[in-house]
Amino acid sequence: MSTNSKPVTVVITSAIKPGKMEIAKRELNTVIKTVIEQESACQGIQVYDDPDNSQCLLIIEHWDSKEIFLGPHMQSPHMIKFLKVTESFLDGKAEFAFWNQVLVSS
Repeated sequence: MSTNSKPVTVVITSAIKPGKMEIAKRELNTVIKTVIEQESACQGIQVYDDPDNSQCLLIIEHWDSKEIFLGPHMQSPHMIKFLKVTESFLDGKAEFAFWNQVLVSS
């Protein structure tokens, strides 16, 4: 990791096609298990659904750096395969935002 890299939180919002939520959750669960097992730069992933919009998912991922997320992670065989599978359930494109932590509560 380069010296100017810092931990990043990746916030992903995804609209899911009607009737495809269970497939989306199943595929996410599978790829998340692989990421956690194989990628030590990932510090955790949480997936949330929107109680006001049953076709929307929020994914929050914690990574050692934005460079690792965008580079080795997104180019890994399991992510290339997963991104192909998402075409069957994503309604449009997922939106990605990158956040750096500034305050920590205990």
